[in-house]
Amino acid sequence: MKIKNYLLLGLLITGTLFSGCGDDDVPGAEEEEEIIDKMTLTFTPVTEGATVTAVAFDPDGEGVQNFQVEEIDLAAGTAYTLSILLENTVEDENISDEIEEEDEEHMFFFSFTNELFSDPTGNGNVDNRADALNYNDEDENTNPVGLSTSWTTKESTSTDGSFRVILKHQPNGIKSAISTSVDGETDIDINWTLNVN
Repeated sequence: MKIKNYLLLGLLITGTLFSGCGDDDVPGAEEEEEIIDKMTLTFTPVTEGATVTAVAFDPDGEGVQNFQVEEIDLAAGTAYTLSILLENTVEDENISDEIEEEDEEHMFFFSFTNELFSDPTGNGNVDNRADALNYNDEDENTNPVGLSTSWTTKESTSTDGSFRVILKHQPNGIKSAISTSVDGETDIDINWTLNVN
């Protein structure tokens, strides 16, 4: 009788270990958290001018060192398309491709110093989802994603400020037309210094 009980216990433990990880399509399955150690922002002028690239890189992955963040230098009075590339350099993975495949579960939120842009105006949608932002992409539910956005800098000779990019993971129906930057889990949150000259 004791042998049967031990066998049953062993089978239960084995079943628990195998069911702890699973397919995203299986209800209740745990999703493995992505490691993102590099974010590249590429501002491409809509008409003419130089493309601007800024990189944030974590040299030790999930270690004790912070992200090393380059400054962003944009031209005044210029319209840009911003594209975001996220990578796991340790495992050579393009995380942006995975976000695009699972866009109904991901959304970028942005905040910025009020005087940096003429379009969008304001300070971004981190504090208020309804605030203006120019998303160029959306998921199958017509909710924004944010791998591509549009920006126009103000006509100013010299304006310095901050530019924050947050990627939220909002699975299992969390993402909606009204979900905010506090809903779901934060995949990455980087604050940049942005200069307009």
